[in-house]
Amino acid sequence: MRLTIRTNLAMRTLMFCAVNAGRTVRKHEVAEACNASENHLAQVIHLLAQKKFLRTVRGRSGGLTLGRAADKITVGEVFREFESVLPFTECFAGGENNCPLVGACRLKCVLGDALKAFYAELDRVTVADLVADNGELVSLLEVA
Repeated sequence: MRLTIRTNLAMRTLMFCAVNAGRTVRKHEVAEACNASENHLAQVIHLLAQKKFLRTVRGRSGGLTLGRAADKITVGEVFREFESVLPFTECFAGGENNCPLVGACRLKCVLGDALKAFYAELDRVTVADLVADNGELVSLLEVA
């Protein structure tokens, strides 16, 4: 299993905003700290804002902040929003499933249970948990 770059950037952006709580941050600050292209980051920020994880303000004094408290955003919900657009395997693809084993294969059930356990574990962790008492992360992400 491998996370998409978009999910990775989404989590980096949320952690950046959590570390800089109470401050409107700029896209270029996030991009620089997270080693990301501003264009790619813009797409991620747009989706994060659509899903209410971020609040964005346009204009000269604009930027972004968390859309709700860091302790109210779970890693699981962020991953679901970003990763669920791609089926884990072909057998999870619904109408696009062309696997000839679909009627007899038990792997789908095993993978389904594993994914439920994976997301259940991620649901236990909030963005606040990722940044709390993490001085090293704060030193990397805090805007001077």
